[in-house]
Amino acid sequence: MLPDERNCVVLTGYQAVGTRGRSLAEGAPCVKMLGTEVAVHARIVKDEEFSVHADASELIDWVGALRPRPRKVLTVHGEKESAEALAVRLAQELTLEAMPGRANHRIVLAEFLSAE
Repeated sequence: MLPDERNCVVLTGYQAVGTRGRSLAEGAPCVKMLGTEVAVHARIVKDEEFSVHADASELIDWVGALRPRPRKVLTVHGEKESAEALAVRLAQELTLEAMPGRANHRIVLAEFLSAE
């Protein structure tokens, strides 16, 4: 798809730093996919009006409605600052342990299971 100039890739919503989407949005001449450099000749279009993600308030509502309720939440999506801010809000608004993920951080999934 990317090497063919007859194709068009539509990027919807925010493209996080370090992702292929961000590279394409910034006009990269090639991107790495499955270990191979792929030339970009397709037309790249950014649709800034459509978001494919829930906002923080929607995510907090979703976590709050989960049954059984988690004991801990690890925020791993988005920019570092956004993940940190969401973790703070989750902890404050739902009184549960929430923390942003970190690169190369080992977690024990059993610690995240509900106490209910």
